[in-house]
Amino acid sequence: MDPSRRRLLGAGFFPAAGTFPAWEDIDGRAAVAQDGTAWRIGEGDVSAVTDMTRRLSDFDYEFGGRITHAMAVAFLTHTVIPDLSAPGTEAVRKAMLSVASELSYLIGYMAVDAGLHGAAQQYYLQAMEWAGAASDPGAYCLALHGVGSQALQLGHGRAALRAAVAARSTAVSVEPNLRAFIAGQHARASALAGDRREALSLLKEAEREMSRAEPSGRAVVGHYREATLELDIAQVAYAFKDIEGSVASLKRYSDLQRGRWKRRRKVLDRGTLAERQFRLGHLEEACATWRQVLADYPHIKSARADQRIVSMGRALRPHLRNRLARQLYERGREVAPGLLAV
Repeated sequence: MDPSRRRLLGAGFFPAAGTFPAWEDIDGRAAVAQDGTAWRIGEGDVSAVTDMTRRLSDFDYEFGGRITHAMAVAFLTHTVIPDLSAPGTEAVRKAMLSVASELSYLIGYMAVDAGLHGAAQQYYLQAMEWAGAASDPGAYCLALHGVGSQALQLGHGRAALRAAVAARSTAVSVEPNLRAFIAGQHARASALAGDRREALSLLKEAEREMSRAEPSGRAVVGHYREATLELDIAQVAYAFKDIEGSVASLKRYSDLQRGRWKRRRKVLDRGTLAERQFRLGHLEEACATWRQVLADYPHIKSARADQRIVSMGRALRPHLRNRLARQLYERGREVAPGLLAV
């Protein structure tokens, strides 16, 4: 749990791919032992951890994993784990295990954003263990969603597909909102695997679940909206080399996100849009989008955001005779010194 040791878990491997525990193997399995502490946990403790987890999630979306990861680890270590060892009613203990699972998932997500991929996998696996101890299939599916998301980002298509299949097979009894997220990610993994028919079918499933969904009661799961679906459609289109269709979906997504965007999300998604506009040969349009990225980038600390800036520089360097490209590149060097070549 010591954030100073995360560097030991390198950023480049994916050892947990496909090795996560099956739901039937962990459902109801005790994860912690009571240690005889004097205090007892109650519903108020569960509410406090849930609220803090939600606030940490919001903070993460606004400022990035490099800022939020260590504070979330400290909260888990010094508050939540002692609570898991304290006595309480069975219902309260299971509720605490569920929110601890969500917090561990969130820390894994933060670790991915900070570039700590080995650490992220450990937190996702811990989230699964606590979900099993709580008999909470939703928390288990959420942890698998994290595994699949990480695998997609790292280009591990088979691992992403295995995680998506496992999550979808367990998600029969979970809320429609979470099922929509799972189906959308499964569609992206199927597209990466080259299965067009399955990917399109899963997008329709995500849309059906979205129509039935209400905002999630979970601390770290938002509402699967039309904007979320457009983002999934854009990624599926891109996997099948339909760059123009992907750009169109990303633009619709951007329009639908107005007023809801947190800074890191804007940097990542606008960075993706700019890269695809550039691939279509729309240099000036891409430069305009990248300029928006640079406006928000200084306010966040994120390895994924850093990579967007590096990709921007790599794309622009052959075009520095173009006035807009040169001005943008120079602005990038001011905003992100060290990421762009002199």
